[in-house]
Amino acid sequence: MADELGRWAATRAPELLARAEAEAVQVLRDALVAAALPRATATPAAAAAPPPTATSPEPAGEALWVYCVSRADGASPPAGEGVAGSPVELVEHDGLAAFVSRVPVAEFGEEPLRRNLNELAWLERVARAHEGVLERALANASIAPLRLCTIYDGPARVRMMLGAAHARFLSVLDLLDGRQEWGVKLLLDPAQVAAEARRRLPDAEEEGAEVAERGEGAGYMLRRRLERRIADAADALATEVAEEVHANLLGSAVAGVTRAAQNRELSGHEGDMALNAAYLVEAKRVDGLRELVAILEAHHSRVGARIELTGPWPPYNFVPHDGAEALA
Repeated sequence: MADELGRWAATRAPELLARAEAEAVQVLRDALVAAALPRATATPAAAAAPPPTATSPEPAGEALWVYCVSRADGASPPAGEGVAGSPVELVEHDGLAAFVSRVPVAEFGEEPLRRNLNELAWLERVARAHEGVLERALANASIAPLRLCTIYDGPARVRMMLGAAHARFLSVLDLLDGRQEWGVKLLLDPAQVAAEARRRLPDAEEEGAEVAERGEGAGYMLRRRLERRIADAADALATEVAEEVHANLLGSAVAGVTRAAQNRELSGHEGDMALNAAYLVEAKRVDGLRELVAILEAHHSRVGARIELTGPWPPYNFVPHDGAEALA
């Protein structure tokens, strides 16, 4: 068990936490919970209750947390617990199935949810449970994952969502059938990038020799100019390598997206992240993707290239980012 937790922490936790934190910030900034819960859940406790006070009782009852949507044909809920420890169930409508589990309104109603989203430990636990259900569901079917905090007050509301977004869910599932999302991170050694950039820079050796001849004082401005030229060349080289790697991987994929580089402190990676991307790949071509990654890594060894390939992931990057509301 300890080994499993260690592997999860090393490979899944940084990206999952980054996504969870980004989604939580977006939820709070846009007041998504305030806007979506009354519309989606419409529970009196969540929609009509006044702001809680020190003596206000917590709202009672249950709501449904929705993880993803798949085709109903052959769908079955994965074993294991969901976000609040309840088993995963299916809510079906017109050939689609939503994977849901019951959550207490006292913890996941509008006001409690606002408070809990500020607690990183709570957010990590919920995000990890959400991700676990998606991974187990993904093992058996193509799924359209929904964002964290997609909550409805009961099966009838979930069926309304499935009906409203029916055509677009089918379109997304058609795109995802037989395909997998894989993540790629290109990491470069900054010292090796700088050395290679200097090697390629015209007259760099001559300028370096001139700086050495003039000494510390007289050569100061020349040295600073050379350092700037090398730094600019290194930036251009890193961009060139990233663009080449992305173009090659995109050529072997159905689709691809690039994302902002991850925070080094959060992910724990070493080196400079020149590319953080996700690719939608035919399942039968995954072995070829692995081979291509190895070839690209070897080809760019002079800049210390290390390419991390992870997956398959729930295909967040290839469905609308606002979940059911965007699909409706």
